[in-house]
Amino acid sequence: MLLGMLLLTMLCTAVRAHEVRPAYLEIREMASERYDLLWRTPVLAGQRLPILLRLPPEARNLVEPFERDLNDSIVERRTVQVAGGLAGKRIEFVGLQATITDVLVRVQGPDGRTTATMLIRPSQAGVEVPSQPDPLAVAGAYLKHGVEHILGGYDHLLFVLALILLVRNVRTLLLTVTAFTVAHSITLALATLGLLHVPSAPTEATIALSILLLACEVVRMERGESSLTARYPWSVAFLFGLLHGLGFAGALAGIGLPANDVPLALFAFNMGVELGQLAFIAAVLVVGWLLTHALQRYLASGRRYVSVVACGIGCMSAFWFFERLAAF
Repeated sequence: MLLGMLLLTMLCTAVRAHEVRPAYLEIREMASERYDLLWRTPVLAGQRLPILLRLPPEARNLVEPFERDLNDSIVERRTVQVAGGLAGKRIEFVGLQATITDVLVRVQGPDGRTTATMLIRPSQAGVEVPSQPDPLAVAGAYLKHGVEHILGGYDHLLFVLALILLVRNVRTLLLTVTAFTVAHSITLALATLGLLHVPSAPTEATIALSILLLACEVVRMERGESSLTARYPWSVAFLFGLLHGLGFAGALAGIGLPANDVPLALFAFNMGVELGQLAFIAAVLVVGWLLTHALQRYLASGRRYVSVVACGIGCMSAFWFFERLAAF
């Protein structure tokens, strides 16, 4: 019952997975008081999010803004001169407060070294440009983005939910989740570092297909049928985890990595993904235990709801599969 209620909540709130990525501002100091800016605004349902970049009054354009339309965002580049430099001055993101989108800000010094990486919330809508490198800020920004990505990635969460339905033993569940974690960490690192290149559209479609196949395995198990997946769930989790890691890498590629802090940012993002995943698993198990005990006298058999939930997962993943297939 618990899992059914949890799934219905997820399905009601999630029509698409990974719907909005953060906006992104990159500031590169080219010379004294001179900066190259890259400003990327997300596109949702074909419409640019209403977020405007407002620079300090001292800034003036040396090269007029040039825009380029991409599938999921609009990228603007410009070169500005700021009297006295940008350090200590405030940049505003007009309209951010009316959205649920964050802004990732990266500042690079004249030597190419990243001096700051910050994640700006809608409640802030602005940032004061720092002058000193802050590795903790880099780690914190990517950790938060990793947590938010997994908790907003309903396809990945449905896969984890299907694993929970499939595995009955806590020890085996831990082994299975660990295998999934190790696998997606491998492909996330390889793809992010440029050692593995896989097109994003087929990857996202195949991720949806992996959820559908796992949901079918849950239904088969509920019918008493034996399968390799039921006997060795950790091996299937590892195989599909390699695929899901490519999906995580696609999200990370959307915001980029600081050139001089790649290992730190990659590690922090991956840790954020794991923290979000563990929080989801803990919530499912705890709420499931509470509801099962609270409603057990009203239910003839709690296990019969597993097939219903698995069918719901299968229907949602099938919808995602054909939707993504049509987008090729």
